[in-house]
Amino acid sequence: MPPFLSSGQTIALFGGSFDPPHAGHRLVAEGALSSLGVDYIWWMVSPQNPLKPNTASELETRLTATRALAEHGQFHVDAVEAELGTQYAIDTVRALKTRYPDVRFIWLLGADNLSQMHQWKDWQDLMREIPVAVYPRGTDLPAALEAPAALAFLDAQVPSAQASQLKDTPAPAWVLLQGALSPLSSTALRRQPTPKDN
Repeated sequence: MPPFLSSGQTIALFGGSFDPPHAGHRLVAEGALSSLGVDYIWWMVSPQNPLKPNTASELETRLTATRALAEHGQFHVDAVEAELGTQYAIDTVRALKTRYPDVRFIWLLGADNLSQMHQWKDWQDLMREIPVAVYPRGTDLPAALEAPAALAFLDAQVPSAQASQLKDTPAPAWVLLQGALSPLSSTALRRQPTPKDN
């Protein structure tokens, strides 16, 4: 078991390409840590997002940058999906639950990802497998609340004011967190010209 894990803990799994990681990602992690009352936020830097073209920066480069951004006593950053050999969220969650049966997990994502969750492999099974915490992402929020995943599990939504109870609520259960918004996105940052382009 990794040194930051122990039996009885609750861990929020924060997966993504983090290409590049930015202050908006840290805002999500800090907001979730405060709202959910979890022990750690586990930043899982994905080798490759199945819904994105294979143009991600080298994994080690993204890991180094994410670790620099996520310096915090309750944040842990690694590439556990590369170790597990998993590519899809549902497979990662099942593998981690099998490996660490005495640890409770919550899946943490931004509202932009909730909007497209219905494109994920076995997304209904994922919602039934693990509680989900959704962090607001500016203009993505209205679309997220009308997304197939939100509507399909509308009865499983936990009030935002009860976010700290999510860790004790069996799946399916999801909560829309409240918190500060960031206009940053990795896609937009990648499109910015580098100094040599000017």
